[in-house]
Order: sequence, then structure tokens, then C-alpha cells
Amino acid sequence: MAKSRINSGPYARITGLGRYLPPKVVTNHDLAKLVDTSDEWIQSMTGIAQRRFAGEGETTASMAVAAGSEALEHAGVDPLDVDLVIVATSTPDFPLFPATACLVQDSLGLNRAGAYDLSAACSGFVYGLVNACQFIQTGAYRTILLVGSDVLSRSLDFTDRSTCILFGDGASAAVVQASDQPGGMLSFVLGSDGAGAEHVIVHGGGSRFPLKSGEDNGHSPYIEMNGREVYRFSTTVPTAALEQAARDAGCSVQDLDLIFAHQANIRILQTAAHNLGIPEERFYANMDRYGNTSAASVPLALYDALEEGRLQPGALIGFMGFGAGLTWATAIWRWQG
Repeated sequence: MAKSRINSGPYARITGLGRYLPPKVVTNHDLAKLVDTSDEWIQSMTGIAQRRFAGEGETTASMAVAAGSEALEHAGVDPLDVDLVIVATSTPDFPLFPATACLVQDSLGLNRAGAYDLSAACSGFVYGLVNACQFIQTGAYRTILLVGSDVLSRSLDFTDRSTCILFGDGASAAVVQASDQPGGMLSFVLGSDGAGAEHVIVHGGGSRFPLKSGEDNGHSPYIEMNGREVYRFSTTVPTAALEQAARDAGCSVQDLDLIFAHQANIRILQTAAHNLGIPEERFYANMDRYGNTSAASVPLALYDALEEGRLQPGALIGFMGFGAGLTWATAIWRWQG
């Protein structure tokens, strides 16, 4: 479990947020027409009422561009001042290359920026935030566009009710900039357990089991998940990492005003709150509207909390990502507003 504490400037500050949600709303009632389930069952088991699915012509890159454009406008940043683009995603536009981040960089006219994709599944945005802060902490870069974007609906098996009810599509972005004012990231903990890779996996389509036109390689191109093991992992390992990050920052989880966790399942957040001994309300939740949007879920929660006035300058917040890999990423952040 890799950890670090950031002690001195230059500090990193989130100066702008943006999001994109496809117009197509898919309710639980819609899914009940495709698979043996119900709105009551889905909501009681997951807390999800609806999600968004990308429409024709919408891709991970196009959603990332829309979210990134809003974030840059919100931050008041000139495109030529952006040094780097990081796109956290598990569903790139192209399976090998180019990186989705390169498509975003070009579409937004970020002509000075380097660009790369980051693959850490549902932990991707928090991993990316740690990456961005390292570039800023060293003084290498001053302005970074970080995007979490995923189109998961195209990797769902609509005969498998254990997975197709969970996921949705969306994108959210943050502009991370250097600041001389104390705040931003105070500590972080990153971790992985590759022994659990089989618990959330898409077998077909990679170099091990490539998909070829007109051929069936016997391996599914859809998301497969061991729900029991994922739940066990999600309610124990990431919370321990959040406690470690808090200790590294010189505080405790009880001191956190809000926690922005991956929006996988309301029961996971409720159990995490119980295990940590804090009120459930400390975990911001919006999966009822969007479902599990993977790398987009943490920044979407941050965006909504800011819009709702729940995120105030000076707030001490926690980030907690967890997902396939298995990976986890936590961070403690002082919100500068």
C-alpha cells in the first residue's frame, strides 16, 4: 500500500469543475422490461433509480470534451495555459491507440498540453488527482485538466441482472492548478491487489483473448463481476486506506466534513460509514441519479455537492476510489473554494 504526505507548496487547487451526462435516461422500469428485476428490488439493493446511457455518436472522448470544456470555462483558463491532460477511463474510444486524452487535447485546442490515459477502473479519478498533484508539487506543471469518463453501457450483458442494473455513462472533469495558498491534497494512499483481478473483469477483447471479426473466442466482451467478493473488498480495504490517509494528514476520519467515494452501491457507503463510526450523511451519494459511472463517479459527486452548496471553502474532505484490479485510492483534501 503506497502512501505519501504532501507538506509544502506549491499547492494544488481545483479551480474548475465540469460534467457531461448523456440525455438518454434509463430507469429501473426500463431495465425490468429486459431482465427479471424490478424498480423496488434495484433501489433496495443498490440505491440506484436511474442512469444515463450514451446515444448514437456519443463516446468516452466526446463526453470528456464536453465535461472538460465546462471545467476550463469554470476555471477561466485559457486553453494554451493547459500543460497536461489526463483522462481516467476503462472504456477508451479505441482499444490500442490513440489515447482518448489525445482526442480530448485536440478537440479542446490544448495545443501545449501533453496527454495520456490512466487505467485504474473506478479508482481512476483519484489516481489521476494524485498524479496531477505530483506534477504540480514538483513545479513541473501549473495547470492540468483531469477527466473521468466512461461509456459502460456498451459493455453490459442485458441478460445478466447482477451487472446490467448497476452501470451508467457519464463524464466529469477538474482543472487542477498550482497555488501559493495552503490547502489541496494533504495526503494520499494508493493500493492494488491483483490477486482479485478476476472479481471484476472483461475477459474478451484484449491481447490475451482478442476479438476478431466473425469469430467467437469463447470469452465474453461484457463486464463480469463476483458481487460477494467485490462487496467484501469495497467495505473493508478502501476504508482502512482512508483511515491511513487521515492519519498521514494529521487528522481522523471523524474530522472529515464530507467523503466523496466511488458511487457503486448505497449499501457499500452505508457499511463503510458504519465501519468508520461516522454518520452516513458524511458520504455524499448521488448514485440514485447516475448509477455506477466508474472513473466519472467521484468527480460527478464533487460537482453535484458544489452545486448544492454542500462544499464550502475550508472544508476537510476525503476521496475514496475502489474498483476493478483490484485497486483503491484515497486522499485527504482541504477545499480552497
